[in-house]
Amino acid sequence: MARIRRWLALALAWLACGSAAAACVPVYVEAGLPLPRVRADAGPGCLAPQRVPAALGQSAQPRILLLADPQPKSAQDMDYLRRDIVAPLQGRHGAALGLVLGDVVDDRPDLYPAVRGVLDGLGLRWLYVPGNHDIDPGAREDAGSLTHFQHELGPDTFAWLAPQASIIGLDDVIAQPGHTPAYTGGLRADQFAFLEHLLPLLPKDRLLVVALHIPLFEEPSRDSFRDADRARLFALLAPFPHVLVLSGHTHTLRRTAHAAESGWSGAAPLPEFNVGAASGAYWSGVKDAAGIPDATMADGTPNGYAVLTVKPGGDYALAWHAARDPDDAQIGLWAPKVLRRGAYPAWGVYANVYMGDADTRVEYRVDGGEWRPMQKVLRPDPRLLAENARDDEAAALRGYDRSPEAEVSPHLWRAALPTTLAAGEHQVEVRAWLPWGGPVSAHTRYRLEEATP
Repeated sequence: MARIRRWLALALAWLACGSAAAACVPVYVEAGLPLPRVRADAGPGCLAPQRVPAALGQSAQPRILLLADPQPKSAQDMDYLRRDIVAPLQGRHGAALGLVLGDVVDDRPDLYPAVRGVLDGLGLRWLYVPGNHDIDPGAREDAGSLTHFQHELGPDTFAWLAPQASIIGLDDVIAQPGHTPAYTGGLRADQFAFLEHLLPLLPKDRLLVVALHIPLFEEPSRDSFRDADRARLFALLAPFPHVLVLSGHTHTLRRTAHAAESGWSGAAPLPEFNVGAASGAYWSGVKDAAGIPDATMADGTPNGYAVLTVKPGGDYALAWHAARDPDDAQIGLWAPKVLRRGAYPAWGVYANVYMGDADTRVEYRVDGGEWRPMQKVLRPDPRLLAENARDDEAAALRGYDRSPEAEVSPHLWRAALPTTLAAGEHQVEVRAWLPWGGPVSAHTRYRLEEATP
């Protein structure tokens, strides 16, 4: 029955647009909100309002389940997605809506029905934005490059309006067949027309979520998003005081903010949450006892999912959850197991605070002593470096694909471990303050031993 209702909703979406208004963009309006008044003409980017049952509107602080880059390329990967992400969440997620931030599959559009079937098992209405690996194989131009995606998962651009939040989903992958790479980040003219029609109708006292695949930020050595498109999008969003951008694509986790130096002119910095991948590093790494790959990402973050909690007045909270982690660890610690007592304190404890950013306060203490600040460092995660070394030294493959080569992590902190304490075992505690709730913490131990020359 759920599948029939879903297909009926998709059919109504396409019928609402009509053949003469094929460019109309669906605007899903939850029950209890008035349908927006739209222009009668059917030009590019016109709006097609549709009534949908209340989802976010059923709670004062609704939760949205966020998945980026599930990216299965085989039936085996589908099994990993089901057992690693979906099965542990059944009956436990507490979410009102689900949002997939692109790369739903890995160039395998024939797997869309399987992905949809697995995710529908969570009993959620899912919204999908496309990624670069969702482009139809053999597409010759950007126009018409998402035929399979649209047929199986719905429109590539949409809006969802609820009492607490407005969500806009945008296909920001411009296919460039014959080029290297074969795509870039940007928006189409009809999408800008859609935004120009929709944004003036939205209230400014609630959260505005912009969901896309390719991030709006760029690495220093890469030109991954068209500058003119970013500037135009920023100009449209600047009047809104409560905006959150969600992106995927990088297979890493990052919280950042856009300010004047990146062209943002809003009253406050524009936050962007680059959501780590459900597939981690493409379902790579050594398998555990359950037969599921480690899948740690190149920044040292374990694969998993995120949750966005929408709060009154445009506020929100974000959380990252590692797949199948019973402890729900928010910090990954790495420290030497043993040091020589009296040695120069050149060895340290590293804390990978997965949701940390440049402003995060991170502290440590040893044996319950005084809390001291840790230093933010731009280095690869040491646990993943050690895994890379084990792969290098192995005489045979340790998994189907190796773990990724460790890259500089944007959320890593270090502190030197004292060596003048008594011989024996010592406890190290680390705590970090995130913008939402109290501090998160982790602990580990190391041992000091006497040594003779």
